[in-house]
Amino acid sequence: MIMSKIGGMRRFLVSSIGVTCTAALALPLLAPTASASVPATTAAKPWSSAEAPGSTQSLPLAPLSRDRVGGAPAEQGLPRRDVRRFSLVGVVWDSPETELHGRVQVRTRAAGSDTWSGWQDIETHNADHAADPETPERTSGRVRGATAPLWVGDSDGVEVRVKADAEHRLEETAEGTRTTTVVSPLPSGLRLELIDPGEEPPPAQQAPAASPHGEPAEDPAVEDPGAEDPGAEDPAVEDPGAEEPAVEDPVAEDPVAEDPVAEDPVAEDASVEDASVANTDLVPLGATEIPELSRHETEQELFTLKYGELTQEQLAKPYIGPRPRIVTRRGWGADEKLRERQFIYTKKIKAAFVHHTASGNAYTCAQAPSVIRGIYRYHVKSMGWRDIGYNFLVDKCGNIYEGRAGGVAKPVMGAHTLGFNSNSMGVAVLGSYGSTKPSADAVNGIARLTAWKLGLHGANPRGKTYLKSAGGNLYPKGKNVRLNVISGHRDGFATSCPGGQLYRKLGTARADSARYQGR
Repeated sequence: MIMSKIGGMRRFLVSSIGVTCTAALALPLLAPTASASVPATTAAKPWSSAEAPGSTQSLPLAPLSRDRVGGAPAEQGLPRRDVRRFSLVGVVWDSPETELHGRVQVRTRAAGSDTWSGWQDIETHNADHAADPETPERTSGRVRGATAPLWVGDSDGVEVRVKADAEHRLEETAEGTRTTTVVSPLPSGLRLELIDPGEEPPPAQQAPAASPHGEPAEDPAVEDPGAEDPGAEDPAVEDPGAEEPAVEDPVAEDPVAEDPVAEDPVAEDASVEDASVANTDLVPLGATEIPELSRHETEQELFTLKYGELTQEQLAKPYIGPRPRIVTRRGWGADEKLRERQFIYTKKIKAAFVHHTASGNAYTCAQAPSVIRGIYRYHVKSMGWRDIGYNFLVDKCGNIYEGRAGGVAKPVMGAHTLGFNSNSMGVAVLGSYGSTKPSADAVNGIARLTAWKLGLHGANPRGKTYLKSAGGNLYPKGKNVRLNVISGHRDGFATSCPGGQLYRKLGTARADSARYQGR
């Protein structure tokens, strides 16, 4: 039975190779059938970055009071002022190693009106979304400390205040007990970043709501810890892989001398400027979306892409979910001139870390591409990263978006979970889910995406795996850590991400992802 199936797969490969050799190189290896035809949007005129350049306003904060802590003002900010239009806001500072212990609040004025919002809090703990320690992306000299970005919508006025935390301590003295107040100094170089993501893409290229995929009933129980994966790897896992090269950002605002770091051998053949090239094994060059496939079509694509890497068991029973529809970087309007040119790959995908962007929930699904463009610009221009940190993003309607460039089917190294970016992928749900429950569509989007992407690498969504820590505040460098194949960000780093409400839904996402794989 197995040998018959292998023989069939070899015949399929020979046929596929013949088609590939006679077709244009830009065509996909597996053409979708009539039941999964490529939507008309893939043939639409590509949305060039010139049509939506976006912009960043960077404003230094000033003291708001005379109180000083360690020589620095205890409260900084900006009074109300008119600014150029923006939709996303954040605060950055000089050193990524310095934490901001304080409260950051912003209020904004809706564009073209006299209406000001109330004060909104910005999530300050964002250092855990980052490249791994000692990698060139982390040590480039361009990386800054930063809050999470906050989506505020189209605005042209802003006011911000940053106040240091004050801790009251009881001390015993010879005269008795007294209370002292300890105030944490604010980081140096505080700046307000106002991001204009650029205009919306033409209507034909906006992402429609995700089509239903048989959403199962929600499980209100706290997360399922996951069954043991019979194929779990031995704890002696491989090293995180070669470090990525430091590549000069051609649009960096503050030029910094480049570190003389050797080329990453994993990425020798990946120095391509146009990110859409990386997906041409799936769709034509310049496609704005990667269409969904049926389970059978997805299995055939798996054999085409990874036949030589599959075991006989995987060939006989390929546990992989149907490929979901994915909006490409071209589809959400990424300006490819912002990021560094090279693509950096890790060895494989053994786990998926789920995040929230902590950017607020005041967006519509039609605005999701703008939110992503804003986060992309904030990660690269304001925070100094090589590209957007997440491998994929999911909106509240369940639409899935390509994140960091390099190809959705490839093991692209992200900057999402400090210490565990090797051999993993990062999936971020747009929004804040500390007190707000994620939509069923968003949780289902996580399940559909992980069923497919983890299936490409033979991973069981309900299983366990081992990852080697590159260093962080939860696990020391070099420690082999046993994790759920679908984990929350907080499982690899001491953080509140992905928010308590989303974290409680990971058991549902694991079960549904495994079901989509046919387990």
